[in-house]
Amino acid sequence: MGSMRTWSLAGVAAVFIVVVVHQRSSADVGPPPSSPPAVAVPTSPAPAAARVTGLPDFSGLVAETGPAVVNISVTEKPQKSLGGDPGEGGDDPLSQFFHRFQMPPQNAQPSHGIGSGFIVSSDGYVLTNAHVVADASEVTVKLTDRREFAAKVIGADKRSDVALIKIAATGLPFVHFGDPSQVRPGQWAIAIGSPFGFENSVTAGIVSATGRTLPDESGAYVPFIQTDAAVNPGNSGGPLFNLDGQVIGINAQIYSRTGGYMGMSFAIPIDVALSVKDQLLKTGKVNRSRIGVAVQDLGQPLAQSFGLSRPHGALISAVEPQSPGERAGLKPGDIIMSVNGRNIDHSWDLPAVIAQLPPGTEARLGIWHDRKETEVTVKTVLLEDTPPQAAKVSSEDGGGRLGLNVRPLKPDEQQELHTRGHLVVEDVSGPALAAGLQAGDVVLGVNGAGVSTVADLKREVERAGRSVALLIQREEAQIYIPIDLG
Repeated sequence: MGSMRTWSLAGVAAVFIVVVVHQRSSADVGPPPSSPPAVAVPTSPAPAAARVTGLPDFSGLVAETGPAVVNISVTEKPQKSLGGDPGEGGDDPLSQFFHRFQMPPQNAQPSHGIGSGFIVSSDGYVLTNAHVVADASEVTVKLTDRREFAAKVIGADKRSDVALIKIAATGLPFVHFGDPSQVRPGQWAIAIGSPFGFENSVTAGIVSATGRTLPDESGAYVPFIQTDAAVNPGNSGGPLFNLDGQVIGINAQIYSRTGGYMGMSFAIPIDVALSVKDQLLKTGKVNRSRIGVAVQDLGQPLAQSFGLSRPHGALISAVEPQSPGERAGLKPGDIIMSVNGRNIDHSWDLPAVIAQLPPGTEARLGIWHDRKETEVTVKTVLLEDTPPQAAKVSSEDGGGRLGLNVRPLKPDEQQELHTRGHLVVEDVSGPALAAGLQAGDVVLGVNGAGVSTVADLKREVERAGRSVALLIQREEAQIYIPIDLG
């Protein structure tokens, strides 16, 4: 054993000597051949500043602004029943998923409901949602210091869902206002309110989108701010803040299949609310303007049909007889691009912009007419409580390439259909069928040109090229339908 251990140690020593000798001889020879130069790997330049620096602490903002947020409880009139949610129903299948989220009245007499609001002046004026105080016989405002006041409803505007109420108090904390036009998707948003009656609850999220329209009465006049800040029944009427502690909106609705929060909430921009507030304070009601046209949005096929390089503006699908629009010479197929220099990018921009003008205002409309830009002046009139029916989606056509069989309408048929059109669709196939046209649709025009005969229709279709915009009437509504002819 001893001899074996000795030989093993000797062997290790010999190997060590050989390695050392080899290293020394290599050093004597010189350095090894140089390896190929390293190839530089391209790298992106470092950003000047981090895009996201960390999660903010909202506690200071809440401590400063929270005292101006109030809890609102209402006692509703006895005849108020447990009907459907004001945000539900309607012809649009999406409307059943939009909910105004005040706490509903309980099934008892008298019935009660709760919501939220915020103080806008030290002398006790409070903004909230119109649906929070609708049909209320008593309104009570509770402050964060637990004082309670009976409130008077100064006015409520159903179209914007904004209400102004007043309590008899002075020296109150009040909010400051931000500029909704500066709100951008991705910015932080903070909601404070009373979800399910839990007073002064704070939630945070980001702005998901701006300029959203909803399928309800307020949708035509309010470009909603969409957020993912959690709001629930009882938050309705509460403020939406930016990181500067400024109110940028009033939380008004949620999108939900369950009635509770599902990640999408909608706020009325504060500039819209303040305009309503000023009118309610002055006259107790809100006056809006209209010009008497029905409009629809433009997609790429329709834009190409009217010679636009990109979809832009509000396409007129119908003009009311004796309306300001008709007196100004507007016609179906005209595209309104601007109002008094203010850009109209989508169809839903137009009603909101026109509505903000005082009735009797002369408005300059930039329009696209006969494939060129021009300008007309229209004098607005008062928007009545019962506005004319808006155009619904419909489709119609006639002509060989379109895949339509049409025939002239008899005078008694025109009277029965309440139409000024002369051609009715009897059969649909090919491109027209793919576009959604139906038998019974009445063809009114092609690419802005009216048609009265089958020959008119064929002529305009041949002139149109690869795509046409067909103006049709279905029931009482008119709309343009884009058809790709290939």
